[in-house]
Amino acid sequence: MKRILITSAIPYVAGVKHLGNLVGSMLPADIFARYCRSRGYDTLAICATDEHGAPVELAALEEGTPVAEYAAKWHGVQKDLGDRFALDWDNFGRSSSPQNHELTLHFARQLWKNGFLEIRVTKQAYSPTDKRFLPDRYVIGTCPHCGYDRARGDQCENCTRVLDPIDLINPRSAVSGAADIEIRDSTHLFLKQSQFSDRLRSWIDSHKNDWPSLVTSIAYKWLDEGLQDRGITRDLEWGIPVPDDIADGQLKGKVFYVWFDAPIEYIAATKEWADKNNKGDAWKDWWYGEAANDVTYWEFMGKDNVPFHTVGFPVSIMASGEPWKLVDRLKGFNWLNYDGGKFSSSGKRGIFMDAALEVAPADYWRYYLIANAPEGSDSNFTWEQFAGIINKDLADVLGNFVNRVTKFCVARFDGQVPGEGEYGDEEKALIAELDKRIAQYANYMENAEFRKAMGEMRAIWVAGNEYMTKAAPWTHIKTDRARAAVGVRVGLNLIHQFAHLLWPIMPSFAKTIHECIQPVGYRGGIIPFPSEGMATLLDDLTHGQPIKAPEILIAKITDEQIAEWKSRFGGSDAAAQ
Repeated sequence: MKRILITSAIPYVAGVKHLGNLVGSMLPADIFARYCRSRGYDTLAICATDEHGAPVELAALEEGTPVAEYAAKWHGVQKDLGDRFALDWDNFGRSSSPQNHELTLHFARQLWKNGFLEIRVTKQAYSPTDKRFLPDRYVIGTCPHCGYDRARGDQCENCTRVLDPIDLINPRSAVSGAADIEIRDSTHLFLKQSQFSDRLRSWIDSHKNDWPSLVTSIAYKWLDEGLQDRGITRDLEWGIPVPDDIADGQLKGKVFYVWFDAPIEYIAATKEWADKNNKGDAWKDWWYGEAANDVTYWEFMGKDNVPFHTVGFPVSIMASGEPWKLVDRLKGFNWLNYDGGKFSSSGKRGIFMDAALEVAPADYWRYYLIANAPEGSDSNFTWEQFAGIINKDLADVLGNFVNRVTKFCVARFDGQVPGEGEYGDEEKALIAELDKRIAQYANYMENAEFRKAMGEMRAIWVAGNEYMTKAAPWTHIKTDRARAAVGVRVGLNLIHQFAHLLWPIMPSFAKTIHECIQPVGYRGGIIPFPSEGMATLLDDLTHGQPIKAPEILIAKITDEQIAEWKSRFGGSDAAAQ
């Protein structure tokens, strides 16, 4: 049995995530995990909230809430929203957990013992106005590489270069806006990343054929520009404190940098899963030593996170000298833009997960987002496109098929699967086409090529509609009941298989249509991937078993709704007014 370990880039705990965050990591990770479960693979899907670092400390300060309480509150909000979007993690952990404290200290001690950490005096930004050292991301200024005038002190979101605050031109405090930034000495730990350039390049070379070019190009860019040693501690109160047995107690009051401990949370959240479920050391079977050799480890993330997962985290693992699992397949995503501009959490621009659920059911968003996932390039959200895809793909093609076949069965065959008639040439042609398309769909899903997979899914629905138009049971029922019965029976079995194929993408919708076809016996849970050829599966339903017609499955989106949403969320028309 295949063993598949899946992690999503963990969302920062502060605030509600927008749809760009969702489609860039969490949603594709969940869809891939559901697909793997539907194939019967031994699957473990892990996510968490990223709870350390400057933003949460300062956001809690601004709110007047203790930082631990603030982090716990927003973890709960994000867990709830994930549940409402049907993100079905085996564990949704917290980087502030005892497990992550323990494992982060373990890694730090291993790196110190092995000589890959070094104490250095650094120049850091200090704000007399704010009376504190400013965390990297709370210094903003002009990027020296691309000229973007709102680059943060840790990374330019425009060109993705990793920065230090002292690199910025015209730096200023993101807290107060004060420009009286002083550069003062501060002692910190540095990870000697530069010593791993050759080993990293060899490792990345080994994945040129199974990582997207987006990922390898970013990784090679870092290596080609010369890998720099990286500070892994910060002057903050909230975080994992540096212990006295590292650096002989010279780093009292320092905590580990969020980008050092956050990836370790993947392992820690797996340990948390084992602890919650009384599984003892079972977490190690996924991550450590020979037990993990048969695991294929997938990571899903936006392109801004790629450097930390192709350099920072792998160096931490390599430098530990221990046999921890390195990622096998790394799926990176470009940006989903909002109506021609960037989604922005800080700028409150775009659609956020809580508001999205007020507009449409989660399954609408799951389908739309993954069908337009920004895999090869950035993609752009518009309300017209969203409405068009929901109305055409889900309402006209899929929903209409399910409704007309089930309602006709209820009206003319007493709501039972008809058994009359034999399959002929039209059915054989459909079977051949579906066998080919479903195999291709499975191949795309195995490789997490989501847009291509959704193209095959649509083609499968279209093939069903084209068959039903030719079979025309509503015409033949007047003169040839057996021929009409064949069309209805094939249609019902198609709906059954649609539910099996669609479950990873739209689990609630798949459950609804599955219950229409199998109202007796289905008790929820995983709807498995079709395991046999269509010649068998298109006659899978028991003749005479009851069928029920669903209520309206997909409500079409109107022009009035589009106008209302543009006004509410902003859009090209709203912006022009």
